[in-house]
Amino acid sequence: MKVTVLGASGFIGRHLRTALAARGDQVAEASLRDVDAAARACENADALVNLSGENVAQRWTPDVKARIRSSRVDAPRVLIGRLRNAASPPKVYVSASAIGYYGTSETATFVEASPPGDDFLARVCVDWEAEAARAAEFGARVTRVRMGLVLGTDGGAMARILPMFRLGAGGVVASGRQWYSWIHVDDVVAIYLDAIDRLEGPVNATAPNPVQNAEFTRVLAHALHRPAVARVPEFALRMMLGEGASVATQGQRVIPERTLAFGYRFKFTELEAALGDLVAKTSGA
Repeated sequence: MKVTVLGASGFIGRHLRTALAARGDQVAEASLRDVDAAARACENADALVNLSGENVAQRWTPDVKARIRSSRVDAPRVLIGRLRNAASPPKVYVSASAIGYYGTSETATFVEASPPGDDFLARVCVDWEAEAARAAEFGARVTRVRMGLVLGTDGGAMARILPMFRLGAGGVVASGRQWYSWIHVDDVVAIYLDAIDRLEGPVNATAPNPVQNAEFTRVLAHALHRPAVARVPEFALRMMLGEGASVATQGQRVIPERTLAFGYRFKFTELEAALGDLVAKTSGA
């Protein structure tokens, strides 16, 4: 199978590229920074996976918010327009999305059928997925993978917080009540492979057992055998990240209902096992 991956140099993209090559797929890489080149890379591809997007974990200035939206909505719109007129467009279109689609809540539980929220990230996700759905216009089977907090050692949030926790400087963020709908990077990659092969529509890429931030902190500190007595107040994060602090201080409890219904079996369903695996890899155990 020939698979074109947009954003293959990123955290998820690197792992997916390796997994595709390991099972014998031919992998082509491209970037939405050059839409014409990306469209050419998709010619005669069996599947296209779009992982492109401006980093959300930064201070949300008006310019950054514009880039976040443009990279997820405007650039895919142009690409899909090119592919609609292509002689041999991809038969499968898999688009990254995020559980930010649902908005935030300390009390609600969200599944794929839940309605979207109405904050900045939710609106971006709604439009992001709407552009992905347009790939059906050229006959593609479309899957949108709504990713939660992806845990890995070479990128994402874990790569930033592990050093602090190893020094004993980690701790609860804000109230600690916000939900972390986490997932091990190995499961994310396996879900993307399933999306390429057979899934359709929206699927949540989150483990079946989300936890609140205070519990996440306790489990990670225990796995590292370090204290976690420091607290990260919300005002400090807002000073650093502005509106973007909401990614860390708010959350949502998300269950992968359709993912499980499709028959996907998670490698890591419990946070203790997932963090234990990652900590062991970084310690050389």
